[in-house]
Amino acid sequence: MLGTASRAATPSAMAAPSLIAVIFINMLGFGIIVPLLPFYAKSFDAPAWQIALVFSAYSAGAFFGEPFWGRLSDKYGRKPILISTIAGNCLCYLALAFAPSVWVALGVRFLGGLASGNGSVIQGYIADVTPPEKRARRMAYMGAAWNVGLIVGPSVGGIFAHPEAGPLGFRLPLLIASSLAAASALSILFFIRESRTRQEVFDHQPSRWSAIGEAVGHPVVGRLMLLTFMVGFAFTGVESIFGLWTQAKFDWGPREIGVCFAFVGVCAATTQMFITGRLSERYGEGPMLAVGMALTLVSALAQPFAPNGAVVIALMCCMAVGQSVAFPNVGALISRTADPARTGQILGLNNAMGALARVVGPFCAGLAFAGVSISGPFFLAALMLAPAIWLALAASRRAPVFEAKVEAQLEAEAKPCGSHS
Repeated sequence: MLGTASRAATPSAMAAPSLIAVIFINMLGFGIIVPLLPFYAKSFDAPAWQIALVFSAYSAGAFFGEPFWGRLSDKYGRKPILISTIAGNCLCYLALAFAPSVWVALGVRFLGGLASGNGSVIQGYIADVTPPEKRARRMAYMGAAWNVGLIVGPSVGGIFAHPEAGPLGFRLPLLIASSLAAASALSILFFIRESRTRQEVFDHQPSRWSAIGEAVGHPVVGRLMLLTFMVGFAFTGVESIFGLWTQAKFDWGPREIGVCFAFVGVCAATTQMFITGRLSERYGEGPMLAVGMALTLVSALAQPFAPNGAVVIALMCCMAVGQSVAFPNVGALISRTADPARTGQILGLNNAMGALARVVGPFCAGLAFAGVSISGPFFLAALMLAPAIWLALAASRRAPVFEAKVEAQLEAEAKPCGSHS
């Protein structure tokens, strides 16, 4: 296996930027579909619980897909897995366009989530081609591409969707999303080079269950995985009831909520593009992870006391900034401290925790909203975020020891290669 510097230099210098551009194209297609899903499911006369299932099926699929694809990418390379998963997404959008019933749509959404669980593969690719000190910046750029796609996509979907025509009215946006996924897969095929060399295909591939046990027991990775779940639980819970809360408190409708989330998306993307990487390189991933968590916590606690809509938008933007500062550092820290033989698999397990949070968080937030008070989900989020700050600090204190171990392992594995050259 090659050393860190060699690994980062193997593909062309444009490898990571090219992949980030592909992420934007892919997320543009995803963003076209997400806001239309409730209306798409409703066009089949689906009740509210079936509409909720159509949403949850995607995250459930991603929960299983993330560690699976991450492990395969460690074994067979990042590029073939990326092409396969994005091509699978292309087919799922196509199948959704011609789905005859809500139950078929539900199954297709699960398969789409399974195929879309390739975030760990993308993060693994970026870790492969990027020096450790630059990974938080590159991870942040990836998040920015994600957010910009989600900002632009809904407007495209709204232009081409015609809900009054029933299921047929959603066919064109779905076909556009399928075409964008196909373009992404072809772009990777022709313009993205494999990031892992033959020497990096390890003979020993530990079982899935032993890898899970090692990840959970790892003093840094285990804490970061729990943090990912807790923060995802908090943020998606708030996000899921936000429309109901603003309607009950400020009589907001879809227009006001849309404007708010547009501001949130712009703030998140701007932070990831211009701020997160610089701060992480200057102050370190661990401290900035804790700062991001603290900002998210304060914003969640303050939200129930917001006196007007402007303050609500400002606080939601602060939450988004906190998330944007924090999450790229999670991926960067994991890639620097986990076993380099299976970076993709470990990142996949971490992303699976995020997917699980996206299923459980909205459910618990809904219970708090209905059973405690309309502001209950914000206080529930704060309860999850407070220990997450401690986890961030604890992980950052232990990280240097494991970073040194990983560097020593890479150097030791590079020496036999050098002796034969």
